Amino acid sequence: MKAEIRKIAVFVEEVHSEMGKTVSPPTRKAAAVAVIKNPFAGQYVEDLTPLMDIGAELGGLLGEKCVAALGILPAQAESYGKAALVGENGELEHAAALLHPTLGKPLRAAVEKGAALVPSSKKRGGPGQVLDIPLGHKDAAYVRSHFDGMEVSLNDAPRANEIMVAVAITDSGRPLPRVGGLKTSEIEGKDGLR
Repeated sequence: MKAEIRKIAVFVEEVHSEMGKTVSPPTRKAAAVAVIKNPFAGQYVEDLTPLMDIGAELGGLLGEKCVAALGILPAQAESYGKAALVGENGELEHAAALLHPTLGKPLRAAVEKGAALVPSSKKRGGPGQVLDIPLGHKDAAYVRSHFDGMEVSLNDAPRANEIMVAVAITDSGRPLPRVGGLKTSEIEGKDGLR
């Protein structure tokens, strides 16, 4: 593996009730976070291909960890998202290099399909800062019940020369959704929108 990983953390969140109403079955989200060495910390580098290669490695690794944490088959995953938090000696473009060119394909393989774009966010910060991972349905972007997010933080990451890379996957939408839009039963999954 090209990524120099210091640690990996996996989080699972289950919502059993909302506003006094039972959520059955519970909605579940998982996030897998890798804390990696930033090979370009403290310097400007034109060619970010090494970070793109690391993104490809992490997409599959973190996606598989989320699916395993939820205890589901890959095809049962409904939403996904990705995010990166760059330590102070890095730049936002380092996060973009990890997230955009190559991370999506192996993530899609980990959840079997994924016709829709993978929602993403990137930011710069230090240890303990919250990283928001946006979520959207993996096969149809117009499914409003799956517009959501998950927060993760690690008390010791990212350090100045590190990057925190996260993937989140769900087995459902938000608890008790009721704002309309395309229903999961209406998804065609051909163009990533409907």
